Amino acid sequence: MDYARYQTLAITCRGDGGAVLDIQMRAQNGKLPTAGHDGHRELAEIWRDVSADDTVRCAVLRGEGMGFSGGGDLAMVEQMSTDDATRVRVWKEARDLVYNLVNCDKPIVSAMHGPAVGAGLVAGLLADISIASKTAKIVDGHTRLGVAAGDHAAIVWPLLCGMAKAKYYLLLCEPVSGEEAERIGLVSLAVEEAELLPRAYEVADKLAAGSQSAIRFTKYALNNWLRLAGPSFDASLALEFMGFAGPDVREGVASLRERRAPKFS
Repeated sequence: MDYARYQTLAITCRGDGGAVLDIQMRAQNGKLPTAGHDGHRELAEIWRDVSADDTVRCAVLRGEGMGFSGGGDLAMVEQMSTDDATRVRVWKEARDLVYNLVNCDKPIVSAMHGPAVGAGLVAGLLADISIASKTAKIVDGHTRLGVAAGDHAAIVWPLLCGMAKAKYYLLLCEPVSGEEAERIGLVSLAVEEAELLPRAYEVADKLAAGSQSAIRFTKYALNNWLRLAGPSFDASLALEFMGFAGPDVREGVASLRERRAPKFS
């Protein structure tokens, strides 16, 4: 498998026989990984390659720099709000990101530290084993931007932490610490930041050493709960991208650039 073609992901093999694929989202300007045009596309595509690579038994997804992921590039968001072709393309990538993760037959472990937002958070929470540092800051910022929480929220948040908590955090865009995320069931584990990667690799190594047929078949069966939520996800994603053509997203982007509270009409 030619992983060298990925520009926004640093991909290496580790573990016994290189069976664990280490996928690091590259930081922009040494700060946070952000999903621009290339990053968004690559984060959707990588899971097809993970599935197709017979040498891989497990994948670990992590972020570089100050945090796990910093959300979408504002320039791309602005282009989506004015150009229909861009909007349709990014909608397809957002759809594929979720379904490629759900349908990837190899187990995926995420290791989230610092801010975890946007497309990276989609992958982080849809991972089979999600591990966060206790001080991680998980935020679904869609309604703050002026669009519906559509890219993964409807398919997985209610299942993980219940409808009451999902509505509270998704409607208000309230941040969730890694410690609180573990308490409410949004992530599998919360650990001290120094323990994050060692624990993620430990879990990945155990999964890689286990019965591959048993682990993959179990994942497939459990993910049928997510497939049942497919219609809710499809509707939420369509509503999100309808919002990218509306007026609120322009105010949302402007308020983020100007570092002020948005004033939606």
